[in-house]
Amino acid sequence: MASTRRTSTRRKSAPRRRSGSKQPRPLPTAGPGERIWVLDVPYGTQVEGASWHPAVKTHLHVGRRLPAHLEPYAPGPHTLGRFVENTLNPDDPTPNPEPTDALEPRRIQFEAADAIAARAEAGGRLFLLADEPGVGKTISAVLGATAVGDVRGAKRVLVVADRPAAITIGHWCRTITALGDGGLEWVVITWDRLEKVKDHAWDVIIADEAHALRRTTTKRWQLWARISGHGKPHDAAPFVIATTATPGHTPLELPYLAPAYAQALGEPMKEWTSATKPGELFADALERHGVGVERGRYGATWTTDPARRAADLKLVRGWLDEERPPAMLHRAAPWGPVPISGMPVALSPAERAAYEAEWGEFCREMDIARRGRNVAKGRAALLRFRQKAGLIRVDSTVAWIAQQVEAERQVACSVEFVATAADPIADRLRDSGIEVATIYGRDRFDPEAERLRFQTGEAKVCVLTTVASISLHAGETLADGRTASTEPRVGVFHQARFSGIAGRQVTGRTHRDHQVSPWHIAYAEGTVEEQVGKVMVERIAAASDTVGSDTTGLADLAELLGADWLPAASLTDDGD
Repeated sequence: MASTRRTSTRRKSAPRRRSGSKQPRPLPTAGPGERIWVLDVPYGTQVEGASWHPAVKTHLHVGRRLPAHLEPYAPGPHTLGRFVENTLNPDDPTPNPEPTDALEPRRIQFEAADAIAARAEAGGRLFLLADEPGVGKTISAVLGATAVGDVRGAKRVLVVADRPAAITIGHWCRTITALGDGGLEWVVITWDRLEKVKDHAWDVIIADEAHALRRTTTKRWQLWARISGHGKPHDAAPFVIATTATPGHTPLELPYLAPAYAQALGEPMKEWTSATKPGELFADALERHGVGVERGRYGATWTTDPARRAADLKLVRGWLDEERPPAMLHRAAPWGPVPISGMPVALSPAERAAYEAEWGEFCREMDIARRGRNVAKGRAALLRFRQKAGLIRVDSTVAWIAQQVEAERQVACSVEFVATAADPIADRLRDSGIEVATIYGRDRFDPEAERLRFQTGEAKVCVLTTVASISLHAGETLADGRTASTEPRVGVFHQARFSGIAGRQVTGRTHRDHQVSPWHIAYAEGTVEEQVGKVMVERIAAASDTVGSDTTGLADLAELLGADWLPAASLTDDGD
């Protein structure tokens, strides 16, 4: 009995220990004449007068006014910080600035806004704005969201922009400020901050670079589905403006368009998505409506039959384009498609010997991985080979860039790897006396400051890993009213990107806004890189199809590299 009583006593004591756990710290209270100020203090920085609060996951200051030394950390208009601050001070929100009239929208952008508003007024829930890079999707989307606010009585707009945040958030916020907020509350974030806005309601959502949503197995997708009301009935979801010039490689990469497809076909969302298997149900719905879906080891894939592919593209585009009013808009750039070509590099005997050695090692590693069906090992082998092959060609790329600079051109150099491409290219250019702007490496550089160094002509070369949402075109009007240098831009892919979407996005950084900018794909002559480069010229040209481009080229790449047994994402994975 004594033993039983002791056991009982121990069991009863547990709740008392739990009840003594630390309670959440309450938010600070503002006294008479005071308010709560939100501060964007960089991670790891200690600033006197700014205290981190876990409830809102940001730094706060309480007082009548913000001290001068804290003013640099005050969030700007339309940012997440400003939204949180106004939420904490409902009776004393910070007013937004008046429109600056710094931007004069073109007719083509007003036409896009009218099309978006017409779709919303007709009860639509999603509009795909798929104009080519440089046509002006940002201004079109802001005007469109404002118009939707008018026809639907919306109050709050969420803009989800691509990275790097230091460039994209400022770009969107300046655009909204210049055009005017239309009486709406705007919040601009990047895709990696969806967690911070998931508990708020949104009337209109702009999904910039919406192809970031083409995979349903990510946390990003789970948050998006919740925030956008993806699975909700058509009349209960926010209105979504999806903007992208490169929607996806295949119809299977367009799950974010499922609400528009379902609505156009007169079906409820429960037949197109589910919380547990959204990708599978989306593939089932496409197959049910006639899209050529095949089942394989790694799930659903698109048919390889060229005739069926052409019919599929016409079919899924028609679901949106033939709606009345239309649920999508695609306008080609009036300055024409990007001129893109291969750039063969003749290897020296020593370089060719090194290349052949790396190729032989890669083939051996890939063969071992294939026989063991070890996807991770196969991906690692492919990554190592691409890094080492690119490193061998660094001197050639540097020499070509130097020649372009001597010819009074500014050069954008796109790379995929930092240690074996970006760093050595930038270092050797600097050693030769050429200033280089660097937009790569998380938190290593200030991307907007580096972009401006290139745009003002201070740096003649920009080495970048980012693929979207920045402008490097000649003659751009900068935020401070200056005009970017007018020297012609030329681009080079030091490594051919296997994703046609990523490649097409990269070329749009310089080939935009009536500025024609040729791009070149560098490869080692007489090697497998040459064959890969030729395929990628075609893939980048095809990637602008508004409902998914032909992916036959991806299968060709996989076969060339002995990687046709790997899932397609192993070749095109770009971190989404």
